[in-house]
Amino acid sequence: MPSRDGAVRLGLAKTVLFVALVLGAVLLPPRYAPAFDYELKPVAVAERTWVVEGRREELSEDNGGDIANAAFIATGDGVVVIDTGSTLNYGRALRAAIATVTDQPVRWIINTHHHPDHVFGNQAFEGAEISALPATRAALKRDADSFRATLYQRLGDAVRGTETVLPTRSVQQGEGRFGDYPLQLFAFSGHSGADLVVLDPATGVLFTGDLVFHRRAPTTPHSPGIGIWREQLRQLRALQFETLVPGHGPVSPNDSPIRETLDYLDWLDRRLAEGATRGATRNEVIQAPLPERFAGMALVRYELTRSVSHFYADYEEALLWADPDTTK
Repeated sequence: MPSRDGAVRLGLAKTVLFVALVLGAVLLPPRYAPAFDYELKPVAVAERTWVVEGRREELSEDNGGDIANAAFIATGDGVVVIDTGSTLNYGRALRAAIATVTDQPVRWIINTHHHPDHVFGNQAFEGAEISALPATRAALKRDADSFRATLYQRLGDAVRGTETVLPTRSVQQGEGRFGDYPLQLFAFSGHSGADLVVLDPATGVLFTGDLVFHRRAPTTPHSPGIGIWREQLRQLRALQFETLVPGHGPVSPNDSPIRETLDYLDWLDRRLAEGATRGATRNEVIQAPLPERFAGMALVRYELTRSVSHFYADYEEALLWADPDTTK
């Protein structure tokens, strides 16, 4: 039998081990915690077409990165998914949600552009062909590491296991066939430098990606310029469609989301130009009162701050080189 001192030491060792195990259970790193529960609910917007609307928020642990719209079409020969969300776990939840409304297999993915809230769910769709514009694939390859770092910083446990899966098929403007199912593809650049818009001729549903936002302020980090984006929105309005699915915000039966996005970008352009002309500081441009029509728009002050950081120096520089007669 152990001595009295040995028994005491053994008891202390067991106590220390018990406390360590309890603390370990409390302080385990995020990768050991349960996966984020997205509770995705597809909503039918047309025949054989569903949308899962993301929250009108910025990336956070509270929403698990569920901030962008995803959509899918059951073609009869398989499912086409348009954008896959921001994490592996979201992609898995989306795949499970798709299975609640159709037993057709997911055979095709379309990435409308390379931003992380639209493409990092690709990993959940092993075996599916992933289509995108060539420039989208190049941009994702270029920015993937920084995007993943941002996701891991902001989303905590929800992003664990998420890796980059690049598109496997390059598409161009024109008709694209997914099996025997035709979709009309349009190549733009105003939002991210490479933006794919998809029109389903059979249902009239237009999937705009982030060229169009609805009831949420547009985000501008990779836009080649507000003027380019505005012109492409005017081109988009000329298309014939029945239902519009924006990249963020609710689905619409008309072109009001295009008009809303265009109105916001027109205003943003004027605000930046007028601020530069007055010699206003960035903070003055950001803090000036908002038009009443934008006051209730989700994330408007947040995105205005980001857009000023993206573009204001260009407006100031353009003013320096402008003909003085044109700035009077």
